[in-house]
Amino acid sequence: MENKIVAIDGPAGSGKGTVAKILADKCGFVYIDTGAMYRAIAYLTLKNNIDLSDEDNIVKLAKESKIEFIDNKLYLNNIDVSKEIRTMEVTKIVSPISSIVCLREILVNMQRQMAESKDVIMEGRDITTVVFPNAKYKFYLDATLDERAKRRYKENISKGIDATFEEIKINIEKRDYNDTHKKVGALTRTSDSIYIDSTNLTIDEVVEKIYKIIKEEA
Repeated sequence: MENKIVAIDGPAGSGKGTVAKILADKCGFVYIDTGAMYRAIAYLTLKNNIDLSDEDNIVKLAKESKIEFIDNKLYLNNIDVSKEIRTMEVTKIVSPISSIVCLREILVNMQRQMAESKDVIMEGRDITTVVFPNAKYKFYLDATLDERAKRRYKENISKGIDATFEEIKINIEKRDYNDTHKKVGALTRTSDSIYIDSTNLTIDEVVEKIYKIIKEEA
């Protein structure tokens, strides 16, 4: 029996990570946060004091790294770095890191391998377009810039991450531009993706919308 793949794309702060986690539990699927994988390489880049222009060494880091998702936590070379990859320092460089073409090729291959023989919910920026363009279930989750910045601000406060609302909003604007202008894997809404504007919806309402579609088409 063919495994099911639910692909969710959307900009930063659209709520796709939270929605995907809840959906994965609800459906009994494996949750894969592809953005966290790019954050892991960004974290390693900082930790090893590698300049962002040194793409060869960043790609080498990725080739030598082991990335796993265990109980919704990201393990990098057998160490749980789920908290470390969410700092503002990592957030500031993750977009240029994720624009490195060779790095994307390595991580896309990892993502496809992770989904082999499993029912998965995978979210990111290029899941419906590059990683799994033939996925049966494709969604594009969106929200206004102000709403996305507000959500990220609240999330950072709850995690003890120090950043002002304006800093977060500016960072998200930059990420939106970079994500939609990448040479490879740019954030794009495909014609066959179901569009959901979550600006005025609760997380539970978004989850129910997607869950209902998956169950109806199963």
